Parts: sequence; structure tokens; C-alpha cells
Amino acid sequence: MHLTDSHAHLDMVPDGLAEVLARAEAAGVRTILAIGIGEGPGEMQRALEIAQEFRGRPDSPAIYASAGIHPQEAHRADADALAKLARLAAKERVIAIGEIGLDYYHVDNPAAPIQRAAFVAQVQVAVAAAKPILIHCRTSELATPEAKEKFGPADAWQHLLDLLDAHWSPKNRGAIPAGILHCFSGTIEQAQRALDLGFYLSFAGNLTYPRSAGLREVAAFAPANRILIETDAPFLAPIPHRGQQNEPALVVHTAAVLAKLRGISLEEIAALTTANFNRLFPTTSN
Repeated sequence: MHLTDSHAHLDMVPDGLAEVLARAEAAGVRTILAIGIGEGPGEMQRALEIAQEFRGRPDSPAIYASAGIHPQEAHRADADALAKLARLAAKERVIAIGEIGLDYYHVDNPAAPIQRAAFVAQVQVAVAAAKPILIHCRTSELATPEAKEKFGPADAWQHLLDLLDAHWSPKNRGAIPAGILHCFSGTIEQAQRALDLGFYLSFAGNLTYPRSAGLREVAAFAPANRILIETDAPFLAPIPHRGQQNEPALVVHTAAVLAKLRGISLEEIAALTTANFNRLFPTTSN
């Protein structure tokens, strides 16, 4: 079985990364996309460093990297940070820009206009590098009262999809694949708009949670050739490990739920989601 974890923060694993990767390999996880956001632009390179450190090791999955400035750090997307991102984007092992996007959930996050400006600037880097983007989108709907007061009626999904229409439609990006909506948590209607733009939908451990009925409807609805699985490790551990530190080996639980929703076997969902990942990132199948 070949499982692919399309989104893991390996640089945020507290200790024992080699052991975490060995467990992933033993569980059938053969490919991981390590997300290069760190704690801000100063650490964007860490995912690439990890991918290079473990490259070719028999006790580790194949690791690829991304680089980007998370919306929580959008106020730090200055000229120097964007220049660093462009340098990282040129590296062969960096296969995507992200995670980037909008987050109206935390009151401490930068104001919405700052987030939108940082997002557009990074999309322009992606166009220049000819690489897909990895999208983070979190609304203020379930946020604290303070965050709701700060962001008001602003709708992160509407803002995001409008920005994508304006800056990342096929006429803007040409032949560049759109990318991934990571840890997808939107509605079927939002999923359809993203699919129409060419995006893949990646499902994380929250797919297994009891209150995620709407998300499971999206996972069953999405076209077979546009679905992926991820851990978002060390966050969002799936049931039966909810509340624990997540790691790539646990992606098998999300895969099992997705397989059941779609009426196929675990082995089939592993092969399907890996083939989708390799289609989006052709160099990973070599």
C-alpha cells in the first residue's frame, strides 16, 4: 500500500523526527509533503532542509517541501520575506507555494486587508515560479466574540474565492496546476467553486470527527480524481487518536474513513489519492 500525506508540518514535530518518519514508512506512508511555513518567514526553509536531510533514506518516506507565509504571519510578508520565498520556490525539491490564504478565526491575526495583500503577493511568486499553491482558509464563523467583532461580517471563503478568480484563474496562471485546498472544511458549494478553478481537495483528521457530517458529504461528493488525504501533523489527530500529537503514520485512519464514504477499499483509496498527488506534482512519481 502506498499512502501519501499531502500536508504535514514536520518541522513542528517536537522530538524524534527520525522515529516519526520510520513509523510512517512502516505504516505504508511512502510520500509526504512537508509544509514550509515554520513560525514565520524566518523558518520557511526548514521543510526543505528536512526533505534534503532524509532524502534517499530507506527508513523514511520520500519527502518534498513547500514554502510560504501563513496568513497569521501576513504582516511579515515584506519585500525581504517575499524575496526569500522566491529563492526557495526555485528549488527543485520545493514543489508548491504555501500554505497561504486567509484566516479570520483568531483575534490576533492581521487585519483582513493585510492578509489579502500578502496572499496576492505570494500568488505572484507562484506564477513566477510556475508552481501550484496550497490554500489555508478559516472563517470567523466559529471564532471567539473578540475575533467576530474584529473581522465583522467579513467572509474568508468569499474573499478567498474572489481573489482566486481575479489572480489565479487559468487566464492568470496559464498551464500551472491550481493546487490544493488543504484541510478542506467548506461547503459543497465552496468545494464546487474551487473544483471549477482546478483545485484538489485534501481531507484531514477532522473528517473522522462525529460533528463533521457536512464535511463527509463533501468528501463523498468530490470527484475521484480531485481528492487527497493529509494529517496536518502535528495537529488534528484522527479518531481514535484525537487529542494526541498527530503524525504521518496516522493518515491511514483518515484514508479508511474516506474509503468507506466512497464505497471502496483502503488500498484503493491509497492508490487513488497517491495517483492524484502524483498527477498534481509529476516530479514526485519519478
